[in-house]
Amino acid sequence: MHQFNVHRIGPEVKIAGIDLSFTNSSLFMIISAVTICLFLFLATKEKKLIPGKLQLTGELFYDFIAKMISDTAGSKAKPYFPFIFSLFMFVLLCNMVGMLPYAFTVTSHIIVTLILALFIFIAVTFIGFLKHGFKYLKIFVPSGVPVLLLPLITIIEIISYLSRPVSLSVRLFANMMAGHTMLKVFGGFVISLGLLGGWLPLTFSVALTGLEILVAFLQAYVFAILTCIYLNDALNLHH
Repeated sequence: MHQFNVHRIGPEVKIAGIDLSFTNSSLFMIISAVTICLFLFLATKEKKLIPGKLQLTGELFYDFIAKMISDTAGSKAKPYFPFIFSLFMFVLLCNMVGMLPYAFTVTSHIIVTLILALFIFIAVTFIGFLKHGFKYLKIFVPSGVPVLLLPLITIIEIISYLSRPVSLSVRLFANMMAGHTMLKVFGGFVISLGLLGGWLPLTFSVALTGLEILVAFLQAYVFAILTCIYLNDALNLHH
């Protein structure tokens, strides 16, 4: 599956034994980030009372994320809107750019999604302790639990909390990798079966492409809304 291979672009760069060379993964992350900046710049360049297509699209994304934060994390999470918005747009663009022919799907690599998930996990934990101090540890002790079950429930809560970055990263990585693998398989069937026998896998490929576009959006949404839920736990300390 060569579409998932990371290739070095340009000279090899090593610092303290760590390979920091520029790769195709780096290139497509930059392409996604530049595309987001360009889109938002053009969408907000001329603020009209009757918005054009770009301004309307930008406002839809803005309202969508603002409502998601308000519904899941409340008014206390408003200061974190720029981060959630940037996170959603970056994951969405990386997913969508990966759908283009000969493009590289950054989010199909566990190292990328894991780093994003670990950053969110560490940041949310830091915010929780910053807001509540050691009272934040109450998140591991649900209220109303019988005393006999409390040690078991606490252990389960700790394991569940520590598994957040794993579940968050694997969900995105697995969905994107599985979808692109299926597209590759059916695309191979179309070529191998030829014009007469390839119409059925071609039909499946077209349907899968539409499904993958939907999955690309849904996974960005799930990634962002789970971040909001974790942020809600840190800000409001429900237990």
